[in-house]
Amino acid sequence: MQDGSAFVMLALGRLLLGGLYVAGGIHHFFVIVPLTDAIEARGVPFAKGVLVLGSMFQIVAGILLMLGLFVAAAAFGLIVFTLAATVMLLNFWDMQGTARDSAINTWKTNMAIIGGLLIAASGAM
Repeated sequence: MQDGSAFVMLALGRLLLGGLYVAGGIHHFFVIVPLTDAIEARGVPFAKGVLVLGSMFQIVAGILLMLGLFVAAAAFGLIVFTLAATVMLLNFWDMQGTARDSAINTWKTNMAIIGGLLIAASGAM
C-alpha cells in the first residue's frame, strides 16, 4: 500500500499526463483543417478520418489515465499514438533553420512525455 504523499503524487502525475492528451485532442477539433492538410502533406490516406479517430482516442485514453482506469493500457496506447504522431508530423530531417530546431525540440519533449507514460504504466502493473 502506498503512503498518502506517494498516492497524491501518482494521482497528480496521471492528471497532468492525461490532461495533456485530453486538452490536445479537444484542441484538434478547433484546428481540423490545418492539421488535416499537414497529415495529407505527409501522404497519410484518409487524413481527416485519421485525425478525428486519433483525437478521439487521445481524449478517451487521457480520461482513463486521469481516472486511474486501465492505466497501463491507456499509457501504452498513448505511447503508440505519440510515436505515430511524432513520426507523421515532426519530420525534422526534411526541415532547416528554426523550423528544424523547433521540430527537434518537440521530438525531445515527446520522448520525455513517453518516459512519463512508461512510469505511469509501470506503477499500474
